[in-house]
Amino acid sequence: MNHTINDTIKSYDVLIIGGGISGLTSSALLTKAGLSCCLIEMSGKPGGYLAGFDRKSFRFDSAIHWLNNCGPDGLVGRIFSIAGNDFPKAKHQKSIRRFISKDFNYLVTNNPDELKQQWIQLFPEDKAGIVKFFKDAKRIAKSFDNYINLSRSMDTMNLIDKGLHGLKMLSFVIPFLPHLRYTGDLGIIKGLSKYFTNAKLKEVFSSEPDLLSCLIPISWAYSNNFQTPPSGGSQRFAEWLIHVTKELGGEIHLGTKVIEILVKNDAAYGVKVQKKQQITEIQCRYIVAACDATVLYDKLLPPTRKSQQKLKLIEQAKLYSSGLSVSIGLDCKAEDLGLGEENIYFAETTLDREKLGNGDPYTSGMHILASSVRDKTLAPLNKGTITLFIPAFISDNNYWGCEIDENGQYVRGRKYREIKKEYADILIGRVEKGFIPTIREHIEFLDVATPMTLLRYTGNKEGTMMGQKPGKENMQLKVAGYKTPYKNIYQSGHWADYGGGILIAMKSAVNTTLMILKKEKPKTFKLLSSYIDGKLGLSELQAAKVLVPYINNWIPDPTPAQRADESIEITN
Repeated sequence: MNHTINDTIKSYDVLIIGGGISGLTSSALLTKAGLSCCLIEMSGKPGGYLAGFDRKSFRFDSAIHWLNNCGPDGLVGRIFSIAGNDFPKAKHQKSIRRFISKDFNYLVTNNPDELKQQWIQLFPEDKAGIVKFFKDAKRIAKSFDNYINLSRSMDTMNLIDKGLHGLKMLSFVIPFLPHLRYTGDLGIIKGLSKYFTNAKLKEVFSSEPDLLSCLIPISWAYSNNFQTPPSGGSQRFAEWLIHVTKELGGEIHLGTKVIEILVKNDAAYGVKVQKKQQITEIQCRYIVAACDATVLYDKLLPPTRKSQQKLKLIEQAKLYSSGLSVSIGLDCKAEDLGLGEENIYFAETTLDREKLGNGDPYTSGMHILASSVRDKTLAPLNKGTITLFIPAFISDNNYWGCEIDENGQYVRGRKYREIKKEYADILIGRVEKGFIPTIREHIEFLDVATPMTLLRYTGNKEGTMMGQKPGKENMQLKVAGYKTPYKNIYQSGHWADYGGGILIAMKSAVNTTLMILKKEKPKTFKLLSSYIDGKLGLSELQAAKVLVPYINNWIPDPTPAQRADESIEITN
């Protein structure tokens, strides 16, 4: 029986809180496994940081994307393949990242040896160190190539599997170990000094928090493991997952907010949700909380000793920053302004790390991306898009000039709009002065998103982009984890595991799915675990007939530019 939120009977096997990439992946996988699922998303548009937005005839992604493992052979592609083979395909990226300052302009491609040779020619006195730097990065790359089969959580394993997994993980981490201790301002300087004597080479990595952050992007380049979003933007991932979920009988309710998780004897039996003024109770056997951990423990769960203890740990966690982005629609192609497909990092690299990452629009390092160079469906013919991005924090500008209402909500008014305009003007001015002198002449449309925007659309604590940071402090706090103090509630998304981005969100969705299937469908659990571990092929998984058939009938809707001009074709 296919229930809706207004039915008299409202009961599901699994209820999923949050419609970001993790929650949507969970809904697709669990319905594919034959369980009844209901996903609740507070925003009117699902996808979280992949939601994207359309303005006029332009389409913009919500974030500056740096995709890994999103190709057909990567972990993300393998997870999508469980549900169906018509998923939107990310494309391999050749030009990856460009470092620009007043003193240099370097490009990392999918052949990092090109940059290595350039540096050797420019800095012959550091030849030995440069060779060693790229050699160490390549060694890490080989380890990453094996990571695809190491994504299962220990929570899904028996004792023997845990032992074997531990040995494999040890082999995986060995190339990382020599670099772990080089963190913080002094640590990274000491770490880079192992390779380089020339200050200009060290300045290339002026904003990185640790030595591994310098090496790992080069490693991914060696693995040819950078991708661009699929044609139509990153929101295509969300659109496809929604389609699959609904085709398989699952439900997705937008503009609906979970206001309480109902608990009895340390187990959840349902939730209360609110849509407009209507409050409805929904029963379920499992809950996947693919939402912010602070919201889960502070707002949704009862204030028991267990939940309050967990909340105290979460409040101490070190978070990724939030961000400010300026999305620009151009009256010309971005290529005409000298931009390529790569992510540009533009900074005054002689500044210290604090100034490069403190959110000051005058000093913070800036990411610049012209997505329309990669994907011609995002802008009308002979037009383009650019996004400017800097780190930002919810408390900046006295909470961005917002007032707080009687419900504790931030109210955006005239002051907020003035600050947004000021930031946009400063960032555009820096780009204008730095390397695109005519940028202002070509702005047809402009939109600014702040940490307040990210908080409003995602609910994430302080508008953080990816939750908790990896690192010693958070690991000691033991904030990350799939299990909660309640036996049938699982945490998913960026609070369940260390790291950020699509890869970690998808990894968490797989693990929570496996934890539920282990109890409900042992045969499906065993086969799916073998597939995730690389022991079973996709054809063998499909032949076992434990998954609900899906007919691969997704047809993406045209982008605004395609609707305006049918000659703009999807490039996948």
